Amino acid sequence: MPDARGYLLFDDTVLDKRHSREIEPAQRQYSGNAKGTIEGIGVVTCVYVNPVVGRFWIIDYRIFAPATDGKTKLTHVADMLAHTAQHKRVLVTSGTDARGTDARGTEVALPFRTVLMDAWYATMDLWKQIERLGKLYYCPVRSNRQVSLAPGQPYVPVEALPASAEGHMVHMKGMPSGHRVKLFRLAFSTERTEHVVTNDVSGSSADAAREECAVRWKIEQFHREVKQTTGIERCQCRTGRAQRNHIGCAMLVWVRLKSLAEQARTSVYALKQGLLSDYMIEQLRNPTIRMALA
Repeated sequence: MPDARGYLLFDDTVLDKRHSREIEPAQRQYSGNAKGTIEGIGVVTCVYVNPVVGRFWIIDYRIFAPATDGKTKLTHVADMLAHTAQHKRVLVTSGTDARGTDARGTEVALPFRTVLMDAWYATMDLWKQIERLGKLYYCPVRSNRQVSLAPGQPYVPVEALPASAEGHMVHMKGMPSGHRVKLFRLAFSTERTEHVVTNDVSGSSADAAREECAVRWKIEQFHREVKQTTGIERCQCRTGRAQRNHIGCAMLVWVRLKSLAEQARTSVYALKQGLLSDYMIEQLRNPTIRMALA
């Protein structure tokens, strides 16, 4: 069930097609899993997270195919954000009627409060779009992004600012004059530090910003699950239409597996393994194709 404190997460993943040369949507692009450039199909995803119940859902995705539609990954994120705010609806019921059945509800806009994304999407245009919607964002930025602590002061890279539990009020270079955001330097491990920008300037602290950013990894969990449980990368069809159909079907399979796993209070991995185990046991007992021995 959606919640007013919900999150929208945006990120992209690459479906590995490095052993294929004739698949239409595949192209050379960077893959975080492969830690390099590979032949693959880029998919930009939008995941909704309800932090109250700890559940998440895929609510939109786009195929990255600039040769076909001329759109960048940033354009896809902006389109999905606008579409979610304007067209995504949920049914809200007012309880049950006298017979104990669900009363007819009303459709309302999908509620969410915060948008999270990777440093790749840390652009002024996207931040402005989020602010026009009246939403919050937490977004890591590159260490060389230029900021100024006060009007008239020179711009310096964010990595030059010391860590602060309260964060720094800064002006990002390129933003309108007088527009200020809060910047945090967050150490997640001895090898990983992020500089996070947010327009939540009222009462954010470094600990609160760290908790907000931690929600972003739900989309990484989705990417891992959909690849490991649905076979989304395994289609070898050459046409773009066949690939798009396969990707769409794989997304629907994940949605169904996730729903069943939630009902069974287990993981999608355990659920799928159980289905395979049941099938193998049944085939050993009563094989569909019987072996003929000479």
